[in-house]
Amino acid sequence: MTFQRASGILLHPTCLPSRFGIGDLGQSAYEFIDFLERSGQKLWQVLPLGPTGDEHSPYIMNYSAFAGNPMLLSLDVLAGEQLLHPDEVAGLHEAPAIALTLIG
Repeated sequence: MTFQRASGILLHPTCLPSRFGIGDLGQSAYEFIDFLERSGQKLWQVLPLGPTGDEHSPYIMNYSAFAGNPMLLSLDVLAGEQLLHPDEVAGLHEAPAIALTLIG
């Protein structure tokens, strides 16, 4: 069996920009997929997407191997699909982007 070579990127959705602090599977995720396609990438690998335990790590304690993390739901998409009333989202405070600082 032969496999075609492909390239991609490892990026967790929480690293994407969002107006609520951490990334989600909303508009930024769709834009990121479009970027991958335009740049000729074939793969998007993500870290575990399950709900996290008290340490907020998907590796230390994950409550379920099958459930998704509700923090990854896009409130804007839910409002656009009329699953949330727009007033419910409008009343939320926008959070500053979480910056990752690498110490080397």
